[in-house]
Amino acid sequence: MSQETYSDRDRSFALAKRTHDLIRDYGPSATPRAYAVWYAYVSGELPLLSDAVKRLTAQNGCLTEADIDDLHESYLDGRRLASATGEISRVVLSEIAAITEILDLSLGSTAQYGESLRGLAQDLAQGLPNRARLGEIVSTLVSTTREVAVNNRVLEARMRETRSEIETLREKLEATRLESLTDALTGLSNRKHFEETLKATLEAARGRAVPMSLIILDIDFFKRFNDLYGHLTGDQVLRLVAIVMRENAGKDAHLARFGGEEFGIVLPGTDRAAARQVAETVRTSVMGRELVKRSTGESLGKVTVSLGIAVYRQGDTPASLMERADLCMFAAKRGGRNRAVDDTAEALSQVA
Repeated sequence: MSQETYSDRDRSFALAKRTHDLIRDYGPSATPRAYAVWYAYVSGELPLLSDAVKRLTAQNGCLTEADIDDLHESYLDGRRLASATGEISRVVLSEIAAITEILDLSLGSTAQYGESLRGLAQDLAQGLPNRARLGEIVSTLVSTTREVAVNNRVLEARMRETRSEIETLREKLEATRLESLTDALTGLSNRKHFEETLKATLEAARGRAVPMSLIILDIDFFKRFNDLYGHLTGDQVLRLVAIVMRENAGKDAHLARFGGEEFGIVLPGTDRAAARQVAETVRTSVMGRELVKRSTGESLGKVTVSLGIAVYRQGDTPASLMERADLCMFAAKRGGRNRAVDDTAEALSQVA
């Protein structure tokens, strides 16, 4: 069994012990649901759940059975997403029904008006009517036109109301879409969005024969730092790295946090030299920031990152590009951390 497997097993036991301690200290009891919630909190893999747990324990000093049920249903079993999806579907169907009704009314009004005009045209086609009959025709035409005008005003008001409701729905859908693609803790793209962006960028590079690069970034000794100073400070580190990435990766870069302390930078139209420059700028900028504990003002020292750079090659897939960037990042770790390694044989040999 490899050292890495032992490390993973040891970490899982450490997480389990920490979970047990938190259940003992904050409750409510060691039920499977409570264990699942606290284990997810300790692992740090669900930032929204972690934020909710911190908020509830700060307010009440503990978690109740009701809190556990709510947290489990909201963040672990998918019911909240299903409920939101069902509500959106219901509203969409309601708006479609309203629009269909408006169209039916409009078509009916138009058909009725057309029928009236055809009847009047037939009367006129039979010969010039006398004055009395002409007055009836004009009166009928005026009356029918007024009815159509009234119906049109009603329809216009209904359409304005429906348009406003549809715009509100569109904004809600867009907000939901963005939430589903965003990492709540850092504001960067999440793994789903990262994978979609990487695929689209790679396909564009292949189709247009232009360069592209991928950088994988991992925070050095993050788990040790997290265990030493706590999750709140660990979250501060993650946000710091995200801020540095935004400031230094360039306006065309696609930034993501796709798991734990791992980040990705997709660089469309970027060759090896430019990608190395981005990686070095991010690395040195992170290293140049001193981390301060907000609650006490205590200096916690500096954070470093290790980066792997993969440049698109003919025949690459998102998976192969990710694999090379990962290998380079692990090579940077083996080479002493706080460095960037690209996927050339020369760069890899220097840290072998």
